[in-house]
Amino acid sequence: MEKLNLYDAKTHLSKIIQEVARTGEPVVIAKNGQALVKVVAYREEKPKRKLGFMLDKGTVSDTFIEGFDRMNESEIKDMFEGKYE
Repeated sequence: MEKLNLYDAKTHLSKIIQEVARTGEPVVIAKNGQALVKVVAYREEKPKRKLGFMLDKGTVSDTFIEGFDRMNESEIKDMFEGKYE
């Protein structure tokens, strides 16, 4: 992290901002050796996906669920027993 004095930062502010935005590396601006501020690149945060957003939005019939559990049952059994090619 680069540390610049206040006078240099005022003189070259646009250049400093472009460099921080390009590299993402923060810069500390100091006065008399004491850190005053840290310039960091702004990154837009993507909204986090919310789990359960489809809860209570639809239904699945019991017959589908029962059929799903038996789907390809014989083929799967054959694969485990080595009969399926």
